[in-house]
Amino acid sequence: MSESVPVRCPACRRSHRYTAPSYPCACGAPVTPPLDLDGVPGPVGHRAWDEEWVTVHCGHCGLRGEWPRPELGCPCGTVLLIPVAGPGASAPIRTARDAVTAAVRYLRRLGHEDVRRAEGCSPSGIGLTGRGVIARVDPSAPPATPRDVECLWLTAMAESATCLYFSVAGYDEEARARADALDVPLFLLDLTGTPQPVNGPAGALDAHEA
Repeated sequence: MSESVPVRCPACRRSHRYTAPSYPCACGAPVTPPLDLDGVPGPVGHRAWDEEWVTVHCGHCGLRGEWPRPELGCPCGTVLLIPVAGPGASAPIRTARDAVTAAVRYLRRLGHEDVRRAEGCSPSGIGLTGRGVIARVDPSAPPATPRDVECLWLTAMAESATCLYFSVAGYDEEARARADALDVPLFLLDLTGTPQPVNGPAGALDAHEA
């Protein structure tokens, strides 16, 4: 049976209900991409060929196939990408969108249900914001620097919010020291999509979440 999820367009705030399409496997059985119920749909930006497809296993014969990534077109003209679930509780980090989804999932487990993309929150990387929280996601190299940590901390201070940093490439030694001094939790997004705490403030949050 095809899954369906509620979707809200970030541009016009219109609500939709998206139902995943089914595709025929080579064995003849219908295959439906598993939707990530905790994921946050995002607008299509620059298109890249390797981000247009998702790998889906056929539940009947076990064959793996590449199918178009689910999309929803809003009447306002915005095209939204619908997150697809990975195996288990996390999704592999293959694209910047995967990194953002992993960070959003973690923030929601901490109780931040209204997390969304932020506009102009950070000079690089991807900003996320919710009630009382700001996060930065760096999906690519190089490792984060002290300036990156300070920019996030200053933004959070201006908004009277707590902040968290998620990075795929990690942090240099000075960035870790600066984060410890400013009490900024640092997380490493490993390739399984699981945020790993790399300093004391992050370890305290992770213990609380567990």
